[in-house]
Amino acid sequence: MNLPNKLSMFRIILVPVIAVLYLLPYDMGTLVWEFQGVSVSVAPMDLVVLVLFAIASFTDFLDGNIARKNNLVTSFGKFIDPIADKLLVNTMFVLFAVQGVVSVIPVIVMIWRDTIVDGLRMNASKSGVVVAAGWPGKVKTVLQMFAIIFLLLHNIPFAFFELPVADILVWGAMIASVISGIKYFMELKDIIMETM
Repeated sequence: MNLPNKLSMFRIILVPVIAVLYLLPYDMGTLVWEFQGVSVSVAPMDLVVLVLFAIASFTDFLDGNIARKNNLVTSFGKFIDPIADKLLVNTMFVLFAVQGVVSVIPVIVMIWRDTIVDGLRMNASKSGVVVAAGWPGKVKTVLQMFAIIFLLLHNIPFAFFELPVADILVWGAMIASVISGIKYFMELKDIIMETM
């Protein structure tokens, strides 16, 4: 197994570790930040999870760059990398929904989109058609990443100004997910319809 694939596997291994740490019934107190009379409490374990999420996200950036730069792109890597990404991001959003941090609606929509798009891509690949990620999918990914970061930070620094940026990012990611899913469907509808 080459280094990029090891990094993808490491990312997958980190997912249950992050989930367990986030859900552990611990009481380590809270860290309180105050600015202009507004205080925000953050559990120390949320910061630990944030660091692990950042490490996992960095491995995603790293494995792709290493694979392309050193000609280490493999079929296994093409298969495992997107799975590792979706496991990481979707697990985080499920954890937030379980804890009541975010509404379950955008989480369900984003998971539905991922499931449908994966099915579309698999069907297309059987016909020899490869669909590259479009800009709505890239926007969705960026919004998801920033949403997770700010949710773990309890919306700091925007919480001090009572701006719900984390929530806006979550709903924005949902909208980008829907647009991206429609775009995939429109690009692949001929392949899908020919088998009906």
